Amino acid sequence: MMYHIPGVLTTDEVAQLRAQLALAPWIDGRATVGNQGAQVKNNQQVDTQSELYQKLQSAVLQAVNQHSLFFAAALPRQISSPLFNRYQQQETYGFHVDGAVRSHPQSGWMRTDLSATLFLCEPESYDGGELVVNDTFGQHSVKLPAGDLILYPASSLHCVTPVTRGVRVASFMWIQSMIRDDKKRAMLFELDRNIQTLRTRHGESEEVLSLLNLYHNLLREWSEI
Repeated sequence: MMYHIPGVLTTDEVAQLRAQLALAPWIDGRATVGNQGAQVKNNQQVDTQSELYQKLQSAVLQAVNQHSLFFAAALPRQISSPLFNRYQQQETYGFHVDGAVRSHPQSGWMRTDLSATLFLCEPESYDGGELVVNDTFGQHSVKLPAGDLILYPASSLHCVTPVTRGVRVASFMWIQSMIRDDKKRAMLFELDRNIQTLRTRHGESEEVLSLLNLYHNLLREWSEI
């Protein structure tokens, strides 16, 4: 399943991040991919060895960790260190698949259940640059407002179309979920959203408490921690 997570960053937070990114050192994006990805990747990324990168990735991690909708949809156990990419002047990233595991600064290794892209440019400021994701329900093209995030299965084939005008800047990361199975994770997310809706509409009740008990029992049964 794919989930649009709005408002991960405010307008002011996006502006501050973009100002810092303008000062960051950018390198060839192929530095962080394997042989298959390097053949179809043509973009730039912020140098992860720079001092400024540490501040940038910390700001993004703090934002996603504090966003309740992101947590409900991803149920994250581990989140990779966010990276930052830039596309301009026909740069693109052809169809590819993300690696199943990645190194993690705390745990050593993590499984990539979900991929996430946090858009940092308004969609009207550039042409092209759509994130295109192929999954079991077909092909989906995504281009979101600055500060919004798209969450999708890391197992899917995906690409970024050529940017023909302007500049596309984004942050991206991977998530190992407490719930490995996509279908189970989707069911828990739907149950959680319905519980929140019922609570808002009718307040606390025996029915809401019963559904909340069901949610946590399923989470207890299915989670891998």
